Amino acid sequence: MPFVDIQSRLGLNLDRWLLVQSGEQPYKRASRCHAFEKEWIDCSHGIGQTRAQKECKLEFEDFYECMHRQKTHQRLYAIRQQRDKMIKAGTYTPPPHHTGKGEESP
Repeated sequence: MPFVDIQSRLGLNLDRWLLVQSGEQPYKRASRCHAFEKEWIDCSHGIGQTRAQKECKLEFEDFYECMHRQKTHQRLYAIRQQRDKMIKAGTYTPPPHHTGKGEESP
């Protein structure tokens, strides 16, 4: 415990940004990445930052991917690139409803 606890005296919580998913959510529903954050916190609790960086790397990577979706976006980009390449080569024709030329509604 710090000798002078400035955070509580000023009413500040500087650690809140790190645990955003654990905070109160609308309609009392768990947030999208709450389970991943909980696994990461459970793994790293009480072992210190240096050990947590090594031992809890998988949990943190899962939590980070859930928050930022970088791997998902890279995969979708690669799929779109392959689709465009196949269309250009003439080996794939997208259905009419994917090109905006589908049946007109009455």
